[in-house]
Amino acid sequence: MALLAHTPWNGTSVSRTTWAGIISVGMFTGMRLGEICNLRKQDIEIIEGIPCFHMRPHPEDNWSPKTSAGTRIIPIHSHLLTMEGFDLLRDTGEHYLFPDLTVSSTGERGDNFARTFSKHKKRIGIPEDVTFHSFRHTVSTKLRNQEAHIRELWIDTVLGHEASHKSQGTMNYTSGIEVANLKQVIEALHYPAECIMPF
Repeated sequence: MALLAHTPWNGTSVSRTTWAGIISVGMFTGMRLGEICNLRKQDIEIIEGIPCFHMRPHPEDNWSPKTSAGTRIIPIHSHLLTMEGFDLLRDTGEHYLFPDLTVSSTGERGDNFARTFSKHKKRIGIPEDVTFHSFRHTVSTKLRNQEAHIRELWIDTVLGHEASHKSQGTMNYTSGIEVANLKQVIEALHYPAECIMPF
């Protein structure tokens, strides 16, 4: 992460804002790349007084999360809200959060970012088996090593994982988890300063 954060970005297929924004969102949410690339400005909502990403199907754009558990509320980490030049709560008039992403011939939005990320990491010596999805694994690992008061079910809800046991009680409880509890999960994510992507 430190190597990625401090290697200058001079690509032309995506803007510096998009490059740093997508990586930062990945680090502080654990969202899948496809989910991040398909975020719309209207997916940023204030819920119970807390700014959140509302991950949900976009039938008009022919896109939906991978699983039913992928439809979820993810409180926005305070770091993302205070990044200079990345004003998530400002209405830019754009449909998508990252409007300069292109759509591949197979309909995958963010194809230019995915290709660029792969080329860039190879160029700077990041191992082949480290991919964008590694951010998701890192977030999951960090959260599961947190204090006992952060419940496994809350973590699964934030990450969009199916609950480990699908009893009726579990399914009902999942829909009733308070956003403040999910905010606790997100705010438990911390990184050394050298790993933070400069904007």
